[in-house]
Amino acid sequence: MASTRKPTFKPGLESNREKKSRPAGSSPQSVISAQRTLEPSAPQGANKPDSADNVIVFPEPKGRRKRRLAVWTFSIVGAFVAALIAGAIYSPVLAVRTITVDGTKLLTPDAVQKALSGMQGKPLPQVNEQEINELLQPLVQVRSATVEARPPSELLVHVNERVPVALLKQGDSFMMVDVDGVQLGATQDQSSVALPLIDPGAGATNTGLFKAIAAVLNTLPADVLARMSTASAASVDAVELKLVDGKTIVWGNAEDKELKAKALEALLKMPPDPKVPVNVYDVSVPRHPFTK
Repeated sequence: MASTRKPTFKPGLESNREKKSRPAGSSPQSVISAQRTLEPSAPQGANKPDSADNVIVFPEPKGRRKRRLAVWTFSIVGAFVAALIAGAIYSPVLAVRTITVDGTKLLTPDAVQKALSGMQGKPLPQVNEQEINELLQPLVQVRSATVEARPPSELLVHVNERVPVALLKQGDSFMMVDVDGVQLGATQDQSSVALPLIDPGAGATNTGLFKAIAAVLNTLPADVLARMSTASAASVDAVELKLVDGKTIVWGNAEDKELKAKALEALLKMPPDPKVPVNVYDVSVPRHPFTK
């Protein structure tokens, strides 16, 4: 509780002795006294006016200020980039207007473009390969496809077609088939396609004989395959091929087929010797191939 003292002046009361001793004509002496008054205390909980003067404010560390600034900067940049990406994904400026196709031999580019006509107008960033391959499934000649976006509006489709390895006789036509037995097209003229004709006895594509023959033909280089006339198999371990010139290739089973293909290619490249005619190329043991 605060207090103050205020001096006051009061006329003193003279005793009879003082009156007698005071010279005649002088005034009575004054008495100085101190009086203490109490100031009312401030209510409990009230802030004192000078309490703020006692708080010491320390400056924020530089490291913390830099980190806070970096977080704000990255947040703003991230939001800006996200807005740009969202705008690109849905922007009609990047809509597909042109579909270019390459890699087709069995198909025409027009057939692929027609199958993908539903992609017209779709923003390039929304195009994915899974959707493209699903749209191309009705075209059996297509094994797979990859896509390449060329902004602002071109979609390039790279087609990976199935490769025919043989012909199958079906009525008056010859059906081209790949290693999986998928029918890729038909022709009336066998000589128009440089592929061997599979023996009718192994013509059913779901048999073990067909799979053994097709696996062998699929291993041969394109130039060697073009020289084949027929392919047959008495069993899966006795695959035999015929060249267009009538010579026989004894292949055996499907084991070591890559090595056998290289051995056969080397034998076919040997210059012919008129004194020793060759009628048979035997690569059933690829590390020891021979002719006879």
